[in-house]
Amino acid sequence: MAMTDLVSFWSYLSQGPLLWLTLTLAAYTLGDALFRASGRRPYVNSVMVAVAILAAILWLTATPYATYFEGAQFVHFLLGPATVSLALPLFDNLPRLRRSLLPVAAAILVSSVVASGSALAIAVAFGITGPELASLAPKSATAPVAIGIAESVGGLPTLTAVLVIFTGITGAVIATPLLNAMGIRDWRARGFAVGAAAHGIGTARAFQVHPVAGAFSALAMALNAIVASFVAPLVLTLFR
Repeated sequence: MAMTDLVSFWSYLSQGPLLWLTLTLAAYTLGDALFRASGRRPYVNSVMVAVAILAAILWLTATPYATYFEGAQFVHFLLGPATVSLALPLFDNLPRLRRSLLPVAAAILVSSVVASGSALAIAVAFGITGPELASLAPKSATAPVAIGIAESVGGLPTLTAVLVIFTGITGAVIATPLLNAMGIRDWRARGFAVGAAAHGIGTARAFQVHPVAGAFSALAMALNAIVASFVAPLVLTLFR
C-alpha cells in the first residue's frame, strides 16, 4: 500500500513544472560541486554530470522527455539571453578581434564545412540516411540555431538537440588536453577552435581556462551559428 501511495504521489508531483526545474538546477549544482572538488578536471564536466543525473531520474521514473521539458523549459528560454550576454567579453577584446579578422573568417568557414562534412561522411559510411542524417548536419551550431536548421532540412529537432549537447560535452572534455598535446599556446586559437566545434558548452569551458580563450570561443560560436545556417544545408545536399 505504501508503495502504491508513493507511486501515486510521484505521478502527481511529476506533472508540476517546478519539480523538473528544481531537479535541473539541483543536478547542475551537484555537477558543478563535483567539478570544483576534482580540481576543475575537464572530464568531470558539470553539464555531463547533470545530464547523467537527469537521464537516470527520467529512466528510473519512466518519465517522458516531453513532461520533463515542459517543466524545465525556462532553462531553455535562458539560452537566448545567455548567448546575447557573450557580447560583453567580445567587446572587451575588440582590438584583438579586429587584428585577427581575416584568419577568423577563413577558420570559421573551414570549421563549419568540416564539422558538417565529417559527421555526415561518417554517418553515410554506417548506412544512416533520411531524417537521422539531416539531424547530424548542424550538430556543431549552438542549440537554438541547430534545432532551427534541423527543422528546415527535414531532420529531427529532438535528436539534433541531443547531438548538440553530446558534441558540446565532448569538446569541453577533450579540448584542453588535446590542444595541450598539440602544443597550441595561443589563447585566441584555442578559444576559437573550442567555440567553433563545441558551441556554448565548450565556450563555458574556455572561459574557465582563460578570458581571451573565452572571448574568441564566444566569437566562434556566434559566427558558426550564422555560417552553419548556410553551410549545413548545402553540405547535406551533397550527401543526399
